[in-house]
Amino acid sequence: MSDYLKPLPKIDELNQAHWRGAQQGRLMVQQCIQCNSYRYPFKKMCTDCHSTEVDWKQVSGKGSIWSWCVFHRPYFKGFEAEMPYNVVLVELDEGIRIYSNLVGVKKSEIHIGMRVKACFDAVTSAVTLVKFEKDST
Repeated sequence: MSDYLKPLPKIDELNQAHWRGAQQGRLMVQQCIQCNSYRYPFKKMCTDCHSTEVDWKQVSGKGSIWSWCVFHRPYFKGFEAEMPYNVVLVELDEGIRIYSNLVGVKKSEIHIGMRVKACFDAVTSAVTLVKFEKDST
């Protein structure tokens, strides 16, 4: 039993390659074999061409903040100690958008267009979450 109090993702056949990659420090997303578009969140069918053929590809993990907000209310008990906390929508350089948290940055410094890169937080022995940090390269 883990003492991690926040909600954990349900790992299943559709997303297990993503979570296995995160444990290895790699950001893995689906890519359609027919039209090469990336998919996130993960789906059984491509929303561009409707193909069900998919492969998993490692992406750069680099992108820009597309939108963000600060939560001031703990919707889950596990977040109480971190109030207030940020949620960012990152547009990866590959074109897909991912919701996550920005770590190591004061909320007064967060801005649309800020360059970020993926980092990985092993919260349990089975789950490593993808988060983002400022990309100073």
